[in-house]
Amino acid sequence: MSTTISVLGGVGLFLLGMSVMTAGLKGLAGSKLRTVLSKAAATPLSGAFWGAIVTLIVQSSSATTMTTIGLVSAGVLTFKQGLALVFGANVGTTGTGWLVALIGVRVSLTAAALPMIFIGALIKLLGHGRLSAAGAALAGYALVLFGLTTLQQGLGGWWSALYGVLALVMAGLVMTAVMQSSTAAIAVTLSAHYAGAVGLDQACALIIGQNIGTATSSALAAIGASSTAKRLALAYILFKLIAALIALVLFPVTIPLLARAANAVDGVTLLAAYHTAYNVIGVLVLLPVIDRFTRLVERILPDRGSPLTRCLDPAALVTPFATVEAVRRTVARALETICGSLATVFSAANSGASTHPGKNVVPVAEVADALRKAQQFLSEASGPPESEDEQRRLTSTLHALDHASRLTEIVNEESGLPPGGVDDVQAAGMCAEAMRSAALLAAEVAVLPAPPDLAVPILHQGASEKEGGASGDAIVQVLARLEQCTKELALLRSDHRSATLGSVASGALTADEAIARVDAVRRLELLVHHAWRSAAHLVGRGRPAQ
Repeated sequence: MSTTISVLGGVGLFLLGMSVMTAGLKGLAGSKLRTVLSKAAATPLSGAFWGAIVTLIVQSSSATTMTTIGLVSAGVLTFKQGLALVFGANVGTTGTGWLVALIGVRVSLTAAALPMIFIGALIKLLGHGRLSAAGAALAGYALVLFGLTTLQQGLGGWWSALYGVLALVMAGLVMTAVMQSSTAAIAVTLSAHYAGAVGLDQACALIIGQNIGTATSSALAAIGASSTAKRLALAYILFKLIAALIALVLFPVTIPLLARAANAVDGVTLLAAYHTAYNVIGVLVLLPVIDRFTRLVERILPDRGSPLTRCLDPAALVTPFATVEAVRRTVARALETICGSLATVFSAANSGASTHPGKNVVPVAEVADALRKAQQFLSEASGPPESEDEQRRLTSTLHALDHASRLTEIVNEESGLPPGGVDDVQAAGMCAEAMRSAALLAAEVAVLPAPPDLAVPILHQGASEKEGGASGDAIVQVLARLEQCTKELALLRSDHRSATLGSVASGALTADEAIARVDAVRRLELLVHHAWRSAAHLVGRGRPAQ
């Protein structure tokens, strides 16, 4: 009974220590975690490498994975880039096994751990900001060591013999599913081997099962989650299964090699190396075919949501930056949709056709719904942005959202285009050009990656023509032309108003007709003004006063 209590207590202390240490390390990292992950995923190889490094530092693959899901959901990273980071996180999480192998099972650290827990807890309670986070990390690390010592003492005669590789694999899977922590399950296995409770081959089989078991938490988390979270969870499960299949196929070859190496290297170190190599081989097998793997996952789980609100994934709410970026891209897609439709309407009016915005041609209801959801989504953010640059980006996004909403409200009202006249046609032509420019700018924002360093405006971060985006200079030129159209239309409205109202005295128009024409051109000017201001704020050239 005392042995079982020691084992359970050791596992509990280990889990508590990992949780406290991870929270402290995440607090120390702050927004740097998001910045590093955003910059790191330029290529699949660099994404996998930095995913492993970040996970090794924060000692939590779930922290890396959840941040990645938020960035992918917000459109900051593509699904393929996020997948590479998740692959790397699987390698980085094996660092805990090395901690156990090199320190945890070799030395009884109870005497050193207890003072460390006291000092860390004191710093955590009395400190602020990063100092408090550092205290939590120290206390958590000491709890991990204390838990491993307790676990080591209790495992000497606890493990009963199990036979069969598959049975051990299933046992390892169940262990991880129950503990909801592969690191804790691996720590138990390494400690059990060090205590002589399991052999080297049995420990390897358990590690295979424990790696598969990690996917159970992802599968549970994906139930009822967004499509992005489901895709990454499915990719994670497939990765684990493929890596396990490779390990089982190579099992008859691997075990004799490890047995021979055990003559020179202790078994616990060999198991830590096996755990790392097992995940590295899985990454090396899938990384070269990541494009096909990504397409396979996307075919299995297609995205059935509205294209306008696809970025409004609850996973993005975890990170304030990702929340703002998700809303920003939603506004861009909504603005692109409505401005593109209005450009078609105004072009038809300019050529003499009769049509009305908001009826059949312009998807007003869909765009208005997307903007309302974006506003609600932003209200659910987990907290304010951390840096001044991110705060400015939030303010700019709110301006863009407000102008896009006002544009949609004007289109939704019962109003027609100017019914005729030279100036009216000219106004419609200018509106068509302005709306095409606004739609082009919004389309660029919707596809460009967000700059990790927000001190650099996005219009200087334009995608290359090879990637299908306009250059930064081209974006500036389009925005300048849009502003010019807005100012020219304002001048035209003033002249049009005088001429139209004056035509009543000559009998050319009735008073009702003249007022209707003046009101229609005024609405056109407002449409173009809001399209210009929304687009300008989206590309980082908005002025708060407008």
